[in-house]
Amino acid sequence: MRFSLRNLIAFGLAALFVAAAPANLLAQQPEILPLDQIKPGMKGEAYTIFAGDAIEKIELEVIGILPNLMGPGEDIILVLLKGQKAEYTGVVAGMSGSPVYINGKLAGALSLRLGTFSKEPLAGVTPIQSVLNAGKAGGAAAATRAATEEGGMPAEPAAPPTFPISAETAARAGAAAPAGGAYLAPIETPLIFSGFHPLTLATYSSELNSLGFVSTAGGTTPPQPDDAAIKPGDMVSMVLMDGDLNVNGSCTVTAIVGDQVYMCGHPILGYGSVEVPMARGRVVTTLASSLNSTKIVNAAGEIGTFSQDRLTGVVGRLGPAPHMIPVELSFAGSGQDRSYRFGVIDHPKLTPLLVGLAMFNGMVSRTAYSEGMTFQLTGDIQLKDFPPVNLDNMFAPTDLPQPDGVMLALSVQSIFARIFSNAYQKPDVEKVSLRVETLPERRWASVDNAWASKSEVTPGEEITVKVQLRPYRGQPQFQEIPIRIPAQATRGQLRLLVSDADTLNRMNRTLTTGPQARLPGLGQLIAVLNRERRNNRLYVTLLQPTPTLLVEDKVLPNAPVSQIHVLDQRRAPGNSILVRESVAGEWSVPLNQVIVGQYTLTLSVK
Repeated sequence: MRFSLRNLIAFGLAALFVAAAPANLLAQQPEILPLDQIKPGMKGEAYTIFAGDAIEKIELEVIGILPNLMGPGEDIILVLLKGQKAEYTGVVAGMSGSPVYINGKLAGALSLRLGTFSKEPLAGVTPIQSVLNAGKAGGAAAATRAATEEGGMPAEPAAPPTFPISAETAARAGAAAPAGGAYLAPIETPLIFSGFHPLTLATYSSELNSLGFVSTAGGTTPPQPDDAAIKPGDMVSMVLMDGDLNVNGSCTVTAIVGDQVYMCGHPILGYGSVEVPMARGRVVTTLASSLNSTKIVNAAGEIGTFSQDRLTGVVGRLGPAPHMIPVELSFAGSGQDRSYRFGVIDHPKLTPLLVGLAMFNGMVSRTAYSEGMTFQLTGDIQLKDFPPVNLDNMFAPTDLPQPDGVMLALSVQSIFARIFSNAYQKPDVEKVSLRVETLPERRWASVDNAWASKSEVTPGEEITVKVQLRPYRGQPQFQEIPIRIPAQATRGQLRLLVSDADTLNRMNRTLTTGPQARLPGLGQLIAVLNRERRNNRLYVTLLQPTPTLLVEDKVLPNAPVSQIHVLDQRRAPGNSILVRESVAGEWSVPLNQVIVGQYTLTLSVK
């Protein structure tokens, strides 16, 4: 596959370079200027790339020290950038990590910028000792994200942090707003997308921007022999996706000590210890903007691994890159078949989002795509030492003000989130193969009414349930489903539920999501996922008024009082759920359309 070959070439070139020039790579710690020696009015320079591989010098002046700005003991040096380019572009997205030297000594890394539309290019500098501390276990606090919400979908990402500044600093910056509206914020990380439709970026822009990214178009460039020959001021890229689709986030190298690479001066995502491929970044150009200037960067050969993503900087390690999950997405229908092969990083919070984004992109980037189409999803997620997770579902368009492919993408994202956020063990995903077939109309029907051929039944008797379905357009449809009353049914009333899949799936999801997940392991979670009902089937469920115990992944209908006393959730919290009804029988019929809604009937057993 394309991404595997590219990785292999990059590994080989990086290995050859390390063997040929170890002295250049194994750099010693630079001479540093301690924070207590930095005073207002001192002159210095920062080094960064505006285009190509040429590292350029930017003159700067120290304005002051902002103590505890990013947290207890985390001070920031406020500087004013000078020179024609700095005044023209301002502080540029992708400039974070640019090394700052004062009196010839390394003082820190550019990391923060002043609000939006600032009149002068003021920037915050993370002191170099804080940047180096990011490589030490526990040396800096991680900027953590919200935990996943109960229900399996990732929580809405927190907005990037902002740090208010004083009225005096705001006035020095030429800010028109009062002091309360002036703030420093982390310099955005350019997130480069290659192979993505503009609608994809627009649909996911708010989620990506809330992570501190600036989404922009870009691409990749072939690996080169000198990719691993990085030095302070060069760019490196965090490879999130690689192959037919590419997603890379880039920032600037601050220092190299041994095989450790220090960069950014602030977190990219704030996830602490990570294992993400690190590639050489090649700057195409810098796009100047009054709102937010940004670098356009192509990712080149992979040269190592991002290992720490901390409050005061990001740390990488030169050498081989970590494993990426191979994904194949196939799209068929309307005579236009297309496949995408790519690798995606293995991370519990990012993998679900990236796979969902790629799935949506694959649908909307085909010329056969149009609003009003129905999608049939099939495929599997293969995990090491476990059965595959099987996906088989249908998705119809809705009248919601969003692209029709969003619901399918969110469904895939949700399944990945449930696998990765499980409370049992880290999943080892070996391969993902998914296929989407497009059908050129809205195939959707709601459960409008239902009747049983008899309202009074006897044990063992067969009756017919007739269901009226109302399609999106056209005349009502009728579907008959034969069912049999259980021979052991006792005298009394039974509840007959005619429903869609989602109504029946809700019970399973209480077992597998959130902090009270009751399954004993990942294998049981996979079994529950594979048992979930499908959207394109109509279900008839016969319920009797006897309790059911849900224990781990087991469903125990008609539970006797002795079992309830032993496994009652009040006596063994978190291990079982008591449900007031038991399933006496379930029947379904496949329909070539999505079914929604429910209807309840009552049967009397004589």
